[in-house]
Amino acid sequence: MPLTTLFAASRGFESARHVGVLPDGHRGRRVHGHSFVARIRAALPAGWAPYPGAEVHTLGHRLAHYTQQLDYQLLNEVLPDRAPTDENLARWLRDQLTSGAAGEVPGLEQVGIQSTADQGVDLDAQDQAHVWRRYRFQSAHKLPNVPLGHKCGRLHGHGFEVILHANQDAGGRDISLDYDHLDSIWAPFHYQLNHKYLNDIDGLHNPTSEVIAGWLWQRLKPVLPELSWVTVYETGTCGANFNGHDYRIWKELTLDSAVRLQHAPPHDPHSVIHGHTYTLRLHLSAPLDTVMGWTVDFGDVKERFKPIFKQLDHHPLHERPDLADSDAATLAHWVLQQARAVLPQVDRVDLYQTRGCGALAMLTRDGPALPL
Repeated sequence: MPLTTLFAASRGFESARHVGVLPDGHRGRRVHGHSFVARIRAALPAGWAPYPGAEVHTLGHRLAHYTQQLDYQLLNEVLPDRAPTDENLARWLRDQLTSGAAGEVPGLEQVGIQSTADQGVDLDAQDQAHVWRRYRFQSAHKLPNVPLGHKCGRLHGHGFEVILHANQDAGGRDISLDYDHLDSIWAPFHYQLNHKYLNDIDGLHNPTSEVIAGWLWQRLKPVLPELSWVTVYETGTCGANFNGHDYRIWKELTLDSAVRLQHAPPHDPHSVIHGHTYTLRLHLSAPLDTVMGWTVDFGDVKERFKPIFKQLDHHPLHERPDLADSDAATLAHWVLQQARAVLPQVDRVDLYQTRGCGALAMLTRDGPALPL
């Protein structure tokens, strides 16, 4: 399988707007504000950054040049010819990044605007707006088919989160899907799931994250034809995606490590020893085990990856002889190779050195973009 590397950057900005294309009486027609987050991903060619390893912070600087033009502004004045919806902000930003005065970002694959912690739009290279909205419910469950002694066989609970992803070809329109429309579709499911014992619900006798995602898909797709993925967070660090055909899971960990970029010139701050609290996300794809109700046990992922984790956490990564450098892309590639030796289902590794800024090593492009 071919390996793809994407570099990621994000920046926040504070702005006000009013969205006149919304229906009369909609609260979004009034002037209001958000703490926005812009995020981009690009397949950058070799030699684009000033030196190898500088891709992440160079991409971040390029993004910041344009988000600064939005910061503490009335967005209707920045986009006078377009309603400042999340989709149109993403398009404006994409246009600036591909032809703006600060220089082109080649290989741009995704531009996202997150207007709150629970909603946003990701615009892909085909101008399709992938609208997403997050929901929460508090429920109890147990997994009846796990081996004796497995902790998930005991009755316990979670603060579950669900993200509905709707992929609608925006085609240059101002509004693809209104978030309120998603809210109205989700409302009966919240009533059915919140503060409930999931095993008692028809179809959820074995309520793993994957089974819950599939259960929701079957019931949501008829009323939301644009639905492209259902994401279920079982905890804040693991969950499952389902698109009607394929299941994917992820497990997230944090690493506290020291680094120094080998190719950084002496005046560059990355040339000296520094460090990050990395967010590392392992993505796995496998057929659903119809008895266990999962693709891979989250506990098995953590246990098998533990020896690799211990080689990275609280260590100086720039001193490892098997690493050509300690930049995010080199680290992500190394983790992917090591992880696949013990977990062949791993097909993607995301490594963020700060929020939304890092590199993705991918053997597949499948799966939705998870929010920051």
